[in-house]
Amino acid sequence: MKELLVVVDMQRDFVDGALGTKEAQGIVENVVKKVKKAKECGKDVIFTLDTHHQDYLLTQEGRNLPVAHCIKGTPGWELIPELQELSEECQVLEKPVFGSTALAHMAVRNGYEAIELVGLCTDICVISNALILKSSLPEAKICVDASCCAGVTPKSHENALEAMKMCQIMVGE
Repeated sequence: MKELLVVVDMQRDFVDGALGTKEAQGIVENVVKKVKKAKECGKDVIFTLDTHHQDYLLTQEGRNLPVAHCIKGTPGWELIPELQELSEECQVLEKPVFGSTALAHMAVRNGYEAIELVGLCTDICVISNALILKSSLPEAKICVDASCCAGVTPKSHENALEAMKMCQIMVGE
């Protein structure tokens, strides 16, 4: 079975930077373990990077979330230090919006039968990518490890997990 682990937006700005939370900081160890195990098992691993530019505050997202974050080339845009070395032999995909159609096209092209997502934020980018992947590969097993995800708030994290379950995305720990 061809398997993929997608590590969504584990960037400094989301962990301990401009939009960081204690919940995001609390999943770092779990995510590191998950990536190491996936690589040991021969799964493909891809990292996504939320990627904005200096004009972020002029974009629709920036007008709705007026906190400059993940500006390409800044320290906040980088993967957290704990994952930098682990990402070296993996594909890294920059995405300018919550969900990535490029990720879905790559998943279809490579014929993945099982895709697991971890990372940040459960209620924005994780759910967006999980739903795009489920729509693109309806027969693939799409799952999210809740112990390796954090939302903007604990409540919105739980709401997103419930919404994904309703869309036949498996949620586990």
